[in-house]
Amino acid sequence: MDILASIRKMFVPIHREGYVFILAGVAAMLVLGWLWQPLFWLCGLITSWIIYFFRDPPRVTPIGEGLIVSPADGRVSAVLPAVPPAELGLGPAPRMRVSIFMSIFDCHVNRSPVDGRVLKIAYRPGLFLNADLDKASEDNEQNALLIETPHGPIALVQIAGLIARRIVTAVMEGESPQAGERIGIIRFGSRVDVYLPDGFQVLAGEGQRAIAGESVLASFGHDIRVRGFRTA
Repeated sequence: MDILASIRKMFVPIHREGYVFILAGVAAMLVLGWLWQPLFWLCGLITSWIIYFFRDPPRVTPIGEGLIVSPADGRVSAVLPAVPPAELGLGPAPRMRVSIFMSIFDCHVNRSPVDGRVLKIAYRPGLFLNADLDKASEDNEQNALLIETPHGPIALVQIAGLIARRIVTAVMEGESPQAGERIGIIRFGSRVDVYLPDGFQVLAGEGQRAIAGESVLASFGHDIRVRGFRTA
């Protein structure tokens, strides 16, 4: 059993959204490689990258009252006041927004930033601009979630990027995900915005690397208390 456990630890799980792309890559390797051998190796490199892109490693999430963890892997691209998506009904007042940009080399599985109940999910069609641009929050295709917490509602927005063409949300209205629990994935380069209620202190800075389900972005007040950790 110890040997089997060690073998499992050597392989990072793959998100189910990636299976069809991996199979297509393997098929291309076999067919095109049969026609011309260099294409076999080229398709092999592309397939390897696809496997890497859809990796879904377990994460260890800090548990504590009033903690907000990162919903995505990537770089904190902006920390500034902004108006949440109108579809969520939070009003015109700006809220502090933490934006995380995911490059094509980051893990793209999104996780819940808090323990809470999903009050509303609102999809908005739009453009596919570079997700690192600030106007992507307004113009790009996106899926917004309103999550109820004891300290007020938090808005989480999945935003498509320049080559992203599908936003997948794995939770439904009325469900209550835990902090660090998987809630979706965005395919091929994108961004996630988190809008904070009043009373939260931002602990992340622009340029910082964030890890989904592990990095603490903000806390309610100035007292950070971690009660334990949860692996998912």
